[in-house]
Amino acid sequence: MYLTDEQRKYLEGRLHEERARVVRDLNRLVGDLSDGTEQDRSSDLTKVPLHMADLGTDTIDTEINASNATRESDELKEIDRALDRLVKTPERFGICEDTGEKIPYARLEVIPWARTCKEADGES
Repeated sequence: MYLTDEQRKYLEGRLHEERARVVRDLNRLVGDLSDGTEQDRSSDLTKVPLHMADLGTDTIDTEINASNATRESDELKEIDRALDRLVKTPERFGICEDTGEKIPYARLEVIPWARTCKEADGES
């Protein structure tokens, strides 16, 4: 088997840490998006923006939060899939899905949900 029991246990811990971080971030982002109206979020006293640029800024902020929430949700799915692979097929965990080669352990330490040897599966 490619990874030792100690390495797999460490990576499982890292996956749980990363999962907790993503869930925390996702809850904050979703909370920001659902926290009242646009007017409430911007603390405006009136529905009419003082300047059109204010309206644009508020819209961009909302779109960025929504985009980040989508990205975090996708990352959460990848982490959950990695945890599933680690439990169900530990002998395949850390093996590149594209080439069948071993994913470098240093890469797995940084991105424990990595599925490939290269940065091709959407990680940041």
